[in-house]
Amino acid sequence: MKSNYLFPYSFRKIGWILLVPSLLFGIIYMIMDYDLGFIEGTAFAIWGEENFFDTVFFKFIENDLTDELIGIALLVGSVFVALSKEPVEDEFIQRLRLESLVWALYWNYGILLLAIIFIYGSPFFTVMTINLFSLLLIFVLRFRVRLRAEQKAMGNEE
Repeated sequence: MKSNYLFPYSFRKIGWILLVPSLLFGIIYMIMDYDLGFIEGTAFAIWGEENFFDTVFFKFIENDLTDELIGIALLVGSVFVALSKEPVEDEFIQRLRLESLVWALYWNYGILLLAIIFIYGSPFFTVMTINLFSLLLIFVLRFRVRLRAEQKAMGNEE
């Protein structure tokens, strides 16, 4: 079965190179309470704020771009890792990929449901920010763990 919707296998290496550092920087960035200020710059905002009060539309604004760069690297890296072909992309891998995706959806939205019920105020914004990336991260973790376990089991049978 041909899978045209997946990236080539070589994209996975690029994905890991982006994913690991951006995940570490993202965790540090959140722990330090969004106050790193590494990269200040001008960005075009379709919708944004100036001075924490003035809502602006279609305007260039001064902003700390650190969180945007971390988010872009985390997103691109996790998409490349999650959606790159395996060296041998057969029906078993496709089934495992689908099962892992469904499993990740259940867990991601289960956690989101609990957050909606039990977390309020500005901590909820933090949960929603994490939730933007958690589906792909849970999928990658589940797929890699299951794939490794299956490969070990097949290796032990031979």
